[in-house]
Amino acid sequence: MGTSIFAFVIVLGVLIFFHEFGHFLIARLFGVGVEKFSLGFGPRLIGKKVGITDYRISAIPLGGYVKMIGEDADAEIAPEDISLSFTHKHVAKRMLIVAAGPVFNILLAILIFFGIFFFSGTLVLKPSIGEVRPGSPAFVAGIKKGDLITAINQTAITSWDEMAEIINASNGESIQLTFLRGDSTRELWITPEQTPAKNIFGENIQRFIIGITASREAYSKDLNFFQAFSESLIQSYRVTELMVIIIAKLLKGDISTDTLGGPIMIAQMAGDSAKAGVGSLISFIALISINLAIINLLPIPVLDGGHLLFFFVEAIKGSPVSVKVREIAQQVGLFLLILLMILVFYNDITRIFFS
Repeated sequence: MGTSIFAFVIVLGVLIFFHEFGHFLIARLFGVGVEKFSLGFGPRLIGKKVGITDYRISAIPLGGYVKMIGEDADAEIAPEDISLSFTHKHVAKRMLIVAAGPVFNILLAILIFFGIFFFSGTLVLKPSIGEVRPGSPAFVAGIKKGDLITAINQTAITSWDEMAEIINASNGESIQLTFLRGDSTRELWITPEQTPAKNIFGENIQRFIIGITASREAYSKDLNFFQAFSESLIQSYRVTELMVIIIAKLLKGDISTDTLGGPIMIAQMAGDSAKAGVGSLISFIALISINLAIINLLPIPVLDGGHLLFFFVEAIKGSPVSVKVREIAQQVGLFLLILLMILVFYNDITRIFFS
């Protein structure tokens, strides 16, 4: 329990700091005055005021905020502070300030993935045959346990995932396999078969396979600076794409809301990651950081995405959205967030006591 709480504080602290630092940095870049930079909500615990900014740690560690001068459109601003006012900046600058939080969370994930790939390389599963299912296309063609696939249709293969992707993309057309058996190189033609399977969401899909399983042999591949950077971008994109798909499926009802988790679930996962090692915990931070970025970009009032939506409308119509409309939207957004928090806490408690 202690490990989970400590890991949760570390994970949340890093994520909140980078998110709010993004808002803060771009705000200062555009000359907006920042009154408060807070990690956490509620009463101020400790902090230090530098210039006009009060850097603080607050009592409730479930978020953070940057309070800017003139952040509220209807706030009274002293004439000498107009040049520092958020509201008085061009709408494009306000959009960039708001978007900076989620963007910095994504940059954090890219930085973490880069560090992992650059210093640890990447683990590659060899396209080596572990088992061959009797009666399968591979069995009929003569593939045996221990064979190492080296090419498909004269294209070199270096990983199991690469091989599986090409086989699935064959759409049932015959493919030429080149493989090593002992010291000899052999070739044969094989026709993949279509079979029902389930994807990571538990949905029924069709895949083309040849009836083999991996031997689980793997090797570590070192990456240079540019390869590590490229892999970090690819990994961040894949995680982002997955998060967007999950949210879309949740909204469509394809995935049950029972799968949603809140602070308790994050704390448990953070604790498990910490027990698995520092590297695992750092990877977990990257995943949650992208998750936080995507959620914050949803067009829900009170989230960054909601503010961006208002600014986008303002940019099109040439004038700000009325205070009344914004207030109603904020109330609706807050209500939706409260419902979501109730749901995820309910799910967390249900998992603890009834699973």
